[in-house]
Amino acid sequence: MNIAQIKKLQTIVGVHADGIIGRGTLSALFRKLGASNARAEELALAANVHMRTYGILDNSLRFIHFMAQLTHESGNFRYMEEIASGKAYEGRKDLGNIYAGDGVRFKGRGPIQLTGRANYRRYGQQLGIDLENNPEIVALPSMGLMVACKFWSDNGLNVLADKDDVVAVTRRINGGTNGLEDRKKHLALLRSWV
Repeated sequence: MNIAQIKKLQTIVGVHADGIIGRGTLSALFRKLGASNARAEELALAANVHMRTYGILDNSLRFIHFMAQLTHESGNFRYMEEIASGKAYEGRKDLGNIYAGDGVRFKGRGPIQLTGRANYRRYGQQLGIDLENNPEIVALPSMGLMVACKFWSDNGLNVLADKDDVVAVTRRINGGTNGLEDRKKHLALLRSWV
């Protein structure tokens, strides 16, 4: 993101417009998008590190697509765990749910709503954290944000965001186009902020 875009965002979220995106700006952004104060602070702490690591802050398209998708998936950062029980994922071999109870145990968590035993195993192994045996920790905002950034990177979503392709980004995250209109609404709002 360039300095002018960062200053515009900072003005909109109500922080000092110094052109440097950091924890304060990100915390204010998460709050403006619906997170509680405590959740916004924790998300910002992780975002300030991991969004840089995975190139999400490299340009405004990556940033707004990432934030729009997470805003939708987490219900405006109010939910770090899927509201539904997860029973709908029971027996879903495509998600790696091969044991009785896997649907509930590996339901969506974190701001990207990581779902399925296979995903918990994969991202746990890649990040060096035993998420498969401790799936509930993905619901911790800072852990969930780190997992979301890794998921974003591993699924080539920076490339799709660079093409400004909200449909393709949505399909990679959701497996379909559920909530596409809401995702587009969040994207348009975030675009107007940068």
